[in-house]
Amino acid sequence: MLLAIDIGNSNIAFGIFEGDWQEHWRLNTVTDKTSDEYEVLFRSLLLNGRENFDKVKQVVISSVVPTLSTTFRQMTGRMFGLDPLMVNARIDTGIEIVIDNPAEIGSDLLANAVAGYAKYQDQCIVVDFGTALSITIVGKGGKLLGGSIAPGLKSAMKSLSTNTAQLPFVQLEAPPSAIGKNTIHAIQSGVVLGYVGLVESLIKRIKAELGGAAKVIATGGLAEIIAPHTDQFDALDPWLTLDGLRLIAWRNALP
Repeated sequence: MLLAIDIGNSNIAFGIFEGDWQEHWRLNTVTDKTSDEYEVLFRSLLLNGRENFDKVKQVVISSVVPTLSTTFRQMTGRMFGLDPLMVNARIDTGIEIVIDNPAEIGSDLLANAVAGYAKYQDQCIVVDFGTALSITIVGKGGKLLGGSIAPGLKSAMKSLSTNTAQLPFVQLEAPPSAIGKNTIHAIQSGVVLGYVGLVESLIKRIKAELGGAAKVIATGGLAEIIAPHTDQFDALDPWLTLDGLRLIAWRNALP
């Protein structure tokens, strides 16, 4: 049994794999929580999912929050007696990283690239709707070519409400019309529908630079907000990152 954990700036996603994904969970990221506090949460969710701790034989972690990397190594060591595989560009991922500085690639984006290429065995574009809007491009032969990064939906919404005196923080959902008849709908039009246009434009440009067709996968906790409003996605997989971690863990499993 494998436990995969993806530590992001806004959410911590994790799941149990045994033949198939048995269960997935998503927690809010709290950077000053201790390993003991996170252990309480993990134990509670795993027990509610009726998972047997003793069956966990491998733990793989992606973290873009350095302060929590040590926290989770301590937690998983106590819970399972295992030293987790920490994903980075130096380990065997099965894909070639051809960006200027491979050490810069986020471990979550690396996992996305691995899962996307494994899914289609061809060039693909993975659009991850998280704290940041991150696009990862994989070319033919499984080469990670680069990416594109913009503020995420929540970041954009928070920026509006924080930096303007009269604009409220509103629900992230599409308005009934692109022409907002009130402040809430106007903000939803600008942020939600505006991001649809941003994503569609980037996908179009990336495909042109790739010189051919590419499969496009939407993932991340906020993917389901945008996906219904565009026809650009070939697949919607909110847990794609965890599947990439699973594949990386199998490549690096101890004999």
